[in-house]
Formats: sequence, structure tokens, C-alpha cells
Amino acid sequence: MTSASKALQAPSALGTFPDGTPVSPWFSDDSVPLLSALGTVYTVTDYGVCADGALYTRELQALIDRVAQAGGGVLSFPCGTFLTGAIWLKKGVHLHVARGAVIKGSDDIADYPPCMTRIEGESCVYFPALINADGADGLTIFGEGTIDGNGLRSWKAFWLRRQWNPACTNKDEQRARLIYIANSRDVTISGVRLQNAQFWSLHLYKCARVKVLDVSIFSPREPVKAPSTDAIDVDVCSDVLIKRCHLEVNDDAVVLKGGKGAYADTAAENGANERVIVEDCTYGFCHGCLTLGSESVHNRNIMLRRIQVNTGFNLLWLKMRPDTPQLYEYVTVEDITGVIDNVLTVRPWTQFFNLQGRTDKPVSKAHHITMRRITCTCRTAYNVELNDQQYLLSDFAFEDMRLTAQDWGNAAFATSPRSTTT
Repeated sequence: MTSASKALQAPSALGTFPDGTPVSPWFSDDSVPLLSALGTVYTVTDYGVCADGALYTRELQALIDRVAQAGGGVLSFPCGTFLTGAIWLKKGVHLHVARGAVIKGSDDIADYPPCMTRIEGESCVYFPALINADGADGLTIFGEGTIDGNGLRSWKAFWLRRQWNPACTNKDEQRARLIYIANSRDVTISGVRLQNAQFWSLHLYKCARVKVLDVSIFSPREPVKAPSTDAIDVDVCSDVLIKRCHLEVNDDAVVLKGGKGAYADTAAENGANERVIVEDCTYGFCHGCLTLGSESVHNRNIMLRRIQVNTGFNLLWLKMRPDTPQLYEYVTVEDITGVIDNVLTVRPWTQFFNLQGRTDKPVSKAHHITMRRITCTCRTAYNVELNDQQYLLSDFAFEDMRLTAQDWGNAAFATSPRSTTT
């Protein structure tokens, strides 16, 4: 580890969230339960699951059900590559992936039977993830092994479909996410490598008190681009800590979801993301280090701090969707070093635009957005498009911005009445 990396990972006082409320001590505890503390360990190879290239979905699900009925425990994968389709973890059943172990997803979508799920800002019938959990309070997924989505076949099929029909949506190419966790509290994901997702890598929906610690998430941008393989999608969640992770994907890295559509802010299935801290992480290539939108209605008290970014398109990206009422407030990005194309991007996002019959376009708002102590080489500093008919920007603050920019973009925005610069 370099001295710069050590400096980035130095501990700091808990402090406050951007709106002034104190950060809970919960965020300072990054401990992970020991394997021995999580109950009886069930090593999958003791129950007919082999690392021989055959598909073991049925056997794995039967073992999960057995462990749950026995009162819980740990499903442990030893060294080897284990092939499976979609499986559903149950409450009390934890997942351990040992060093050298690979849980590999089938690349046949028939091994992911459609079900009611949450995807792209709506609840609908779609394909499950490789690993699914719903109502699994206390879930721990950990180890030094790998969960691999085996996405190459789906990536090639997506681009072929897009070539045939440029208007096809992300869901039109049938593919599975890597991990989907819903309606769960006190979740810990630690140490594992998540790679080659067919679709999103880690999707959290209506979860609270989630810690993602020391996790590496990867999908390639060459030779075949891995489309829409977001690293972490935070969707209607509260109290989320993402710490010491390495994120390198061919889409957004940490992206805040929450619903889309002309009346998204009134639907019970949608909602806000609150109290999300991303800290001490490193980034390889990504489209957005921290992205709010495009399927998002309300985000409050969001912090991105002490990160190093090596390459990518956007540091902070506010996607302003004209068919969805959005409120982005109290967001702080601080203590950042590295190389990025755009330091701040605020622009309309019209992909798959649909007002659903609404005659007036909702006006969105973004306010109390702070960026400070940013030391970056960039292509564009302030890639900001003003559009008061669609969204209102106010109370942006820029402090100690040490930028080496090819283009300052809308530099006037940084010194306008909407903003303050020091």
C-alpha cells in the first residue's frame, strides 16, 4: 500500500451528516463475525455439490432449505468452482466463500425462473439474481473467494440485440443480476470478490443497516463491454456503509435508485435513500463514482469521502430525469484524489422517457451539495447544464478545489448565486 493510500484510509472522527445530524457509532464498527460465531458450518461438498462443471442449483437450494429448517447456519463453499442457477438464501442462513472458491452463475437464462422482483425503479416480473435474499435480517456474505456472474454470453447478446434494435431497453436482453437483497436489516457483505455480473452486481432494496466492507467488484469494458453492470445499487435504503472497497465496472459504481415515473414519489414501493457513507474506497474505470439517478426520487445525507479514483467518466453525477419528481439534498463529496473526466455532472437524463400520461412535467430539485478538498486531473470541471424548467439547483458549495482541467465547463455556475466557491 502506498503512503497516499494509507493517508486516504486514515480514520477520522465520526462527525455529522451534511444536514448536521450526528453520524451514528454504528458506522464506525467495521468488524465482521467469525465463521465459528455464525452457527453450524455446512460445507457444500459434504452434501452432494461438486466442483465438476455440472449444475447444482437444486442441490444447493435443498441444502439452504435444510439449514434454515435446522435453525440456521453457514453455507460454506471450499476451494473449487461451483456452477449454479438462481438460489434463495433464507433467514438465518449465511454464505461463506473460502479462498479459492468460486460460485459461478449459469449463463443460461432458463436457470433463472422469472419471479416478482425489483429492477430499474419498478417492481415487476423479471429474472432473479444468482444469489437472492428477501427478509433475511442479520445476513452475512463473506470470505476471500469469488462470486462470478459468468456474463460474457449475455454481454455479447445484449450488444447484438442493440445493433438490431437500437431502442431496446436494458431489460430486453434477458439476464440476471449477481446479488439481490431485499427487505433485510443488519446485513454484512465482506471480503468477497464480485465479478462478471450479467446485469447489476449488488442490488440492495428496502434494506437498513447494511455494511459492504473490503469487497472488490469488477466487470470489464474491453474487449467486450459489460453493459449495465453497476457495482452497488442502493434502492430505498437507510444507513449504508461502503468501506475499503475497490470498484471497477462498465457502468456506475455506487448508484442511488428509488423509483421512476411521473408519479414515482407517491408509490409505496418507492422511497428515499438516507444516510449513505462511501469511504476509503479505490475506483478503477466506471461511469460514475457516485451517481444519483436515473431511477431515483429522494436522496438525503449522502457522503463520498477519502477516495482515490484512477479513471472514469464522472465523480459526482446527478441524473435529472424529466419524467420523475426528484429531490437530491445534503450530499457531500470530500477528500478525493485522482483522475476523472468530469468532476461534477448535472444534466437531463432522458433514457426511456415516459410521462405516463401526465400533462405537466414535474420540477426536480438539488440543493445543499458540497464538494471540497478535491485534487483531480480532469477533462471538464463543471459539466453542468442549467434547465430551470426541469430542475432547480441551489446551495452548491465548492471548497479547496485543486483541479487541473482541460475545460472548466460551466465555470460560471461555481460562482453564481446558486453556488459558493472558496
